[in-house]
Amino acid sequence: MQKNQSITLHRLENNRSIAVGFWDRSSPDIKDAYQPHRHDHYTCMLLETGELEVLLDFEHFVMPAKTLFISPPDQVHQVLNHSVASGWYISFENHLIEESMRARLDQSLAEIISVTLSEKEYGWFRSVIFSLLQLKDFNITPYREVEQPLLSAFIAQAGLCYQNKAENKSSNFASRPIIITKKFRNLVQYHFKTMKRPADYAKQLNISVSHLNDTVKKITGLSASSIIHKEILTEAQRLLYYTDVSIKEISYCLGYEDPKYFIKLFRKKTGYSPTEFRKQSNNTKDTNI
Repeated sequence: MQKNQSITLHRLENNRSIAVGFWDRSSPDIKDAYQPHRHDHYTCMLLETGELEVLLDFEHFVMPAKTLFISPPDQVHQVLNHSVASGWYISFENHLIEESMRARLDQSLAEIISVTLSEKEYGWFRSVIFSLLQLKDFNITPYREVEQPLLSAFIAQAGLCYQNKAENKSSNFASRPIIITKKFRNLVQYHFKTMKRPADYAKQLNISVSHLNDTVKKITGLSASSIIHKEILTEAQRLLYYTDVSIKEISYCLGYEDPKYFIKLFRKKTGYSPTEFRKQSNNTKDTNI
């Protein structure tokens, strides 16, 4: 696979804040999905038939029919195989949903949201998509007042479905530690390039560093520093794998003025230097071609 100087960024077209539609193997944009890319917006995918094989930030997923998947801005993803898959999508900018709902969505997206739906759940999500599509036929003038509540309902119910599926995993913990951990991971997602110490995040959350570490460790099994480093290393691996950006530039991009320190950290956490990781990644891709 030929590399670029940056990871391709897909934007919503025609100055629209929301796009809704159907896709299958004959869709004109399906070839673009086979290349690594990010979005500057959220995208919800509702898989109707077949099976979709994707790579999401180096994690391999095979999604069956009746799966709901939500991709946040900046996540790097790539379709590996869509077979005879087909489905529906909603792409939207974050200002279209209320701030409180957006915060809950971002907190949930600390982990990848992919939910296999029941027939009843699938039917409801599909009906909302059809309602959004029909608005174009009903109204000549802007219909944001109707479109936005439908989108909000779709996202709110997606969050509830995800939480219900994950409820058993967190049933043994008190709600307060879960809330703190979600807020912490959400902050890390947005500030890892400038905030590197657990103390920075503890200050934002108005708790002590020791309380933050103890809480995060209890819920995730990882220290606060480990989660910060994981976010940093994921972005570093994206840039090493998908682009030709120099290691020095990657270091600066991630907030490290000293590339030697970045290289040392990368080796300590992954077992490879950035150069070795990039070389190994190239060999893996060449083998898969």
